[in-house]
Amino acid sequence: MHESHDHNACIQDALDEAERICTERGTRFTKLRRQVLQMVWQGHKAVKAYDLLDQLAAEGGSAKPPTVYRALDFLMEEGFVHKIQSLNAYVGCPHPGKSHVSQFLICDSCSGIEEVTSEQMTREIELAAKRAQFKISSQTVELHGTCRSCA
Repeated sequence: MHESHDHNACIQDALDEAERICTERGTRFTKLRRQVLQMVWQGHKAVKAYDLLDQLAAEGGSAKPPTVYRALDFLMEEGFVHKIQSLNAYVGCPHPGKSHVSQFLICDSCSGIEEVTSEQMTREIELAAKRAQFKISSQTVELHGTCRSCA
């Protein structure tokens, strides 16, 4: 779903930005949190927590499920990853540290995921909620279909 790019640079940029933001906020970017973020960024596809656990074990780690979930919770709280609810999986955020509402384009053929931000869509959803006298606590839109590469 993404145009060709230097994916190693993409991963390194995500790690460097996370390190910078954690330093700025005074939060700990531990070795495990770094490893989990790096694994999430290995592709532009969502990754499940148990796949991360298997990968950590394959690399000689001994992390247990609660440890991986705590790392993922931290990464979500800091805005470094998003949870894709429909897949029960995680994907890296291309613009951490910036407040935004995301929409996700999820290819059902290749499993690629692209994060987009539509202010207009966000406003329309907020307006519909206001009309229904509904208070939104969080907003994420997941759209399933076929990307241009698979079309």
